[in-house]
Amino acid sequence: MLKKFYITTPLYYVNASPHIGHSYTTIAADTLARYMRAAIGKENVWFLTGTDEHGQKIQRAADAQNTAPRDFTDTVVKIFKALWKDLDISYDDFIRTTEERHIRLVRQALDILYIKGDIYQAQ
Repeated sequence: MLKKFYITTPLYYVNASPHIGHSYTTIAADTLARYMRAAIGKENVWFLTGTDEHGQKIQRAADAQNTAPRDFTDTVVKIFKALWKDLDISYDDFIRTTEERHIRLVRQALDILYIKGDIYQAQ
């Protein structure tokens, strides 16, 4: 029997508002998270979703709106969160790749991989 269960959606790319594909994968993950909470207890399940806020497409979308990339992504993230609220999505955490906690943990993971020799410069 499982003791802990973790599930995540993709970190959605926010160069535009959410569409049916975003909703489909989020509803599927939410359904599984709810089932597992009933099966093993809500304290044993963690459901993560969030957004990826880097890249040229986001820069171009922000430029098209004549706004800064962070202001643009802030607006789109509000739309995602409002949709998840309307759909009654039961996520435990919403992470944005521009958040300091995400940046810090990615750096730590890369440092571990580098120290272990899993990341190296090819010759």
